[in-house]
Formats: sequence, structure tokens, C-alpha cells
Amino acid sequence: MEKIWKASWIIDGLFEGLTPLNVFHKQLDTREAPKHMEHLKNHHMLVRKEFVLTRSIGHSYLDISADDYYKLYINGRFIGQGPAPAYHFQYNYNRYEVSKYLRKGNNVIAVHVYYQGLVNRVWNSGDYRQGLIAELFVSDKLYLKTDATWKYTRANEFVGTEVFGYETQYNENIDQRLKESGWRECGYPDEIWQKACVKLKDDHRLIIQQTPPLEIYEIKPMKVVSLAEGHYLIDFGQEITGQFKMRARGEPGQTIEVLCGEELEENDFRHVRFKLRCNCIYRELWTLSGGDDVLEYYDYKAFRYAEVVGPAQCFEPDSFSAIVRHYPFAEDRCIFHSSSPLLNAVWGICKNGVKYGAQEVFVDCPSREKGQYLGDATVTTHAHLYLSGDLRLFKKTLQDFAASSFICPGLMAVAPGSFMQEIADFSLQWPLQLLNYYHQSGELAFLEEMYPVAEGILQYFKKFQRTDGLLENVKEKWNLVDWPQNLRDEYDFDLSEVVGEGCHNVINSFYIGAVKTVNEIKRILGDRNLYDLPRLEKAYQKAFYREELKLFADSTVSGHTSLHSNMLALFFGLAPEEAKNSIVELIKDKKLNCGVYNTYFLLKGLANAGEYELIYQLITLEDIHSWGNMLKEGATTCFEAWGKDQKWNTSLCHPWASSPIPVIIEDILGLKPLKPGWEEISFTPHIPAVLEHISLEIQTVKGRIRVSCVSGKAEIFAPEGIKISYANG
Repeated sequence: MEKIWKASWIIDGLFEGLTPLNVFHKQLDTREAPKHMEHLKNHHMLVRKEFVLTRSIGHSYLDISADDYYKLYINGRFIGQGPAPAYHFQYNYNRYEVSKYLRKGNNVIAVHVYYQGLVNRVWNSGDYRQGLIAELFVSDKLYLKTDATWKYTRANEFVGTEVFGYETQYNENIDQRLKESGWRECGYPDEIWQKACVKLKDDHRLIIQQTPPLEIYEIKPMKVVSLAEGHYLIDFGQEITGQFKMRARGEPGQTIEVLCGEELEENDFRHVRFKLRCNCIYRELWTLSGGDDVLEYYDYKAFRYAEVVGPAQCFEPDSFSAIVRHYPFAEDRCIFHSSSPLLNAVWGICKNGVKYGAQEVFVDCPSREKGQYLGDATVTTHAHLYLSGDLRLFKKTLQDFAASSFICPGLMAVAPGSFMQEIADFSLQWPLQLLNYYHQSGELAFLEEMYPVAEGILQYFKKFQRTDGLLENVKEKWNLVDWPQNLRDEYDFDLSEVVGEGCHNVINSFYIGAVKTVNEIKRILGDRNLYDLPRLEKAYQKAFYREELKLFADSTVSGHTSLHSNMLALFFGLAPEEAKNSIVELIKDKKLNCGVYNTYFLLKGLANAGEYELIYQLITLEDIHSWGNMLKEGATTCFEAWGKDQKWNTSLCHPWASSPIPVIIEDILGLKPLKPGWEEISFTPHIPAVLEHISLEIQTVKGRIRVSCVSGKAEIFAPEGIKISYANG
């Protein structure tokens, strides 16, 4: 049931009377974008309300939301931050249990609200929707609500104006002299602060956030090196997501330079590469106030190293730390080990990539874009559900992209977010993700609720059908095939932003795969009105199969047989039996000559062909296209490409490279749900002879499962009530 709010949505008076800008459109819509006032961008707003509690404090909670984002404090203590990004018509609010933070007598709620104002993949910003809403319930009764009595001011210490990434975030130069100190505590003199403005016709439709707030915690560096007087290099041991933090005391106006990066400079390991490969410049200045100062950034970065330079007497090296943030992640939910150090290391960087790439959404990278991409989600959601035992963020991802159908029924490539991008290959993977969620969760009602979205995707693509049912000239959305371009295996079709004329393989592989998936969903829901899949499969083979080669070509007029055209035919079951050996031989020859994202389809396709030894060989390769190469280059999280220099703007934390996680679990160990919701599981291990032992413990919706394979003998332990179907002895 939707909550009825008594509180008012409160805003900075600068936003009063502004009509929300419409930032939503089809990507190739050439109409001029609405102009945004520059002085309202990068807007930090501090809001506070003091109140007295005279009654005893029973069960108490606070409901809160803000646009774009908030950080919440009660009586000076940090409570949480959010909300998770969403479209305004299904906007999230968070609920916090706050009994232990309240006290009899004077109390204060303090909120740091941020409105970025940029059109990007991070938030639905750039639309003039700004402000805050909150309700405090004490002993389960409404006690306090946002209204015009709340006080606010602008936080002026954030003086940076440069933007980096893909219009992703502002440089956070901080002038401590301009900071409001003590505003989070009771008794702070806020007489000169302004009264909040009430937005009478706010159009946010608020729903309680189904995912938990982020996990926020502080860590100390693994190593601190003094390079010179007032010059330190700090190493946190691995790539993390969050903010660097330190204390300092100096003369008013003295500055400390703070550099962060994912790696060190190649020609001088004493210095941080703050100009990241992925187009982020992590160089900021901190101006001291003359008092005891604490460096507090608002936004987050992806980094491993920090370097600080300033007056020697200002520093407190013992204070160096990092505030880490990511979706709640219990390390013991999934425990993996094998006798192969390389396989363990590959698992480790994939796990870390997923862990730090899971924020309030699954970001494609936590640096350059910070956006949730639909194609990336095929891989990342699958890895995350096993690593975390938590399906809530997966479910939110499906809902986010389903909601983007208001812009295009064929879905957007990024959601939520105000940056408009469309990728046809990605749209056609949404039904596959939905079906995977159903198999894992067993939530039939959710499958039924989401089914019309899957149907809508197919109906959207129908307008691009030829007479034989295949798609051609899909010009409204980018036809990606793979990324970066140099890892498309010379795919023989014009893949310009507006795709070339004609009919090509990959888009049709994904289309037929989507039709096949929707038919399966129809069967589950009892709908017998199936799409004519055999007709499409026959048309596909006629158009792309080259019988003399027993391989699939890239287009109807091409003889080139790329890795992509053939791996997808294998993955979606489109290859005739006679072609499977040829496709396997092609993969043996070309190995991982594709982007890391496509390895999901390549490895899963090989599993469909029963090529488990080859799967293991590819996961443990050490050539230039391999996870082994990432490890050689110092990876602690999986990269965007196989190597740092194999893409012009490589991010070094990109969870779309995590396909080994589900492949090892489902195909090497052979553990997967046979019935939805893990009521029955299949256990069909295919352990390579080279592995002396391999073990796994995972948390599923039905309980904890443990698998152990030692010297060819496999054992499985599952909770009562889970039926196990064995195979391979």
C-alpha cells in the first residue's frame, strides 16, 4: 500500500517556481535539449531541524528521501545516505530505525542534500527536481515532518567547478574556511539560516526502497610511505570505492593537494596516476581553516592509491583512511577455493569487481560513468546473486529498466538516469534476465507482473522485421555487437551509430533468443499463444549459415565468420548439430578474441556444447586476451578490457568481466536450480582433471549449499527440503 505523506517536500528557494525540465527522449531525437541554469548546478544544501523529545522513546523510525541525494545525521551521528536512483514517478525513500540515536530533551536532524544538475548516467538530475522530504515517528506515532520551519543554507566549501568522466561528477576542491562547522549538533546557531520553501505541487511519487542502504565503513591503509617532508603515498592494497579521508591543522589558507588513482605512474612508482585512463582527473585542493580540519568529500571515487602534498607541519599521517561504500556484501555468503592459484585469483578479481561495482545500482564502472547498463546487467546480476545470496538489487535492476519503457517500449540502455542511450543488443537481453531471476527466486507473481514488458520489447522490434521475420535496419538503437571496437573480431557489418543497411547476425541472434525466452515465459504462465520460433530459426540458418564452412557468417551478404556470430548461435541453440564441432574449433583457434562482456555468451555456449575442459582452459588463459593478463597487470578488480592499453579509456573496475563466477558455479561445478526458487537442484559436476580439489559454499533462497570435489569424488550438502538431482555419478 502506498504511503500517504503528511510532510511537505522542501526545497532551496532558488528552485522555487521552476518547472521540471523534460530530460527524457529517444537517443537520436535531434530536438534541442532544455537549457539548465549554471548557478543551480553542483548545489550543496544543508538542512536542519532541532526539536525536543519529552516522551519516552519507544520504537522510532525516520522516512526520508531527497533529490538527487542526501546524507543523514541525527545528533551528530551519521545514519545513512541515499536514496537509490530512480525515475521521479517511482522515486525511492528510505526508512531508518532511529530509536538508539534519539534522546530525551534536545535533538537535531541534519541532512546534507546534493543536487548535481548534470545530465548523466548517475542520477535523474538536470531537471530542477531538488529538495527533501522526511517524517520522524517516535513510538510509532508521527512526531516531526518537513515543513517551512526547517532551516537551510547552502554549503559553500565545495568550490570546484571542473567536471570529469562523462559529465559524471564535479571536482571537489574544498575550502575549509567556508565550511559550516558544528551544524550537525544541537545548539548550533542557525538564526541566519533561511526557512525552507515548501514545494506545493511536487511530482515525486514515493515508494519505499526495497533494497537496503549502502554499507559504509572506514578502513586504514595497507601502507603509508613518506616521500619527502609533507609528501605521502598511501596504498589501500586494492581498488575500492569511496572517499579518501584525513585530518590536518595549519594556517588559514594553506593548501594540501590530494591525488587519487587506480594505479601508480608507469615511469615513477612513487606517484599516483591521478589522470585515470578512464577520463577522470582525481586531483583536488584542500584549503585549511586554521583549526582542526577533517577532509570530508561528498561524492565517491574508484581508487587504490592516494598521494598528499602540503606543508609538513599540517599532516597527521595516522589519520589517513578511506570511507568505503558499496551494496551490503557478506563475504561468507559465497566461499570458493580450488587447488589452482590462478583460478582462485581470477575468481578474486571478478568477485571484487562485482562487490565494488554494486552500489545503489549495478554500475558499469564506479569511475567514468557510474551508470547502470542493461547489457552489463546480464553478467553482473548473475555473478552478484551467487556472491551475495541477495536477489533484491537484481530485482530492482529489472524494475529500473522496465520503467524506462515510458521513453521507449524497446527499453533504454541506461536506467535510471537522465542520459539517453539505446543499444538494441542490450534491450533484447532483458527477457533473459527476467527468466533467470524467476529461476533463482521462484517469484511467479513478479514474472507475471513483468511479462508485459518482455512482450512490449518484442512488439517494438517487430517494425524492423523482414518478410521472413528476421530484423534488418534497426536504426533507432545502436547495434553494439561488442565493445571496444577492436575486439569485434573484424565483424563484417557497418556498426556506425546509425547502423548500416541490411541484415546482420548478432542482432538477430539476440532477437531470436528473446523470442525463445518469451515463449518459455509464456509456457510458465500458461499462455499457449507462442511465437513461431521454428520459422525464425529456419530463416536465421538460411540467412547466415555457410554449409561449406559449417559456420555462421556476420551478415546475409558476408562470408566472414566472426567469433561473435558463432558463439551466439551456440549460446541460443541456433546451430545445427553438424556445426557444433566447427564452432568449437573456431573458438579453440580464436580463444577470447572478444570483449570481456561477450565471454559470458562464449563460455555459456561452450557449456551447451559440453566443452567443459575448454571452458576451464579459457578461464585460466594467460595470453593478452585473458583474466590472467589482467592479473599480470596488477588487477585487484576485473578490468573493462583484457589489458590496460587494450582500450583507449579503460576503467580498472568493471564488473561486466565477471562471467567466470556463474560459469564456474553452474557449469564447472554443475550446480543450478532445476525448479524455480531452488526447490530442486541439479548437480552435474564437470571438474577438469587438473584440479585436485575445488569447493564452494553458497547461500540460496532455500538455504546454504556446500559442494566439495576432491580427487574426482564429488559431495554435496543441502538443507532439508531441497531435492537433489545427481548426474555424472
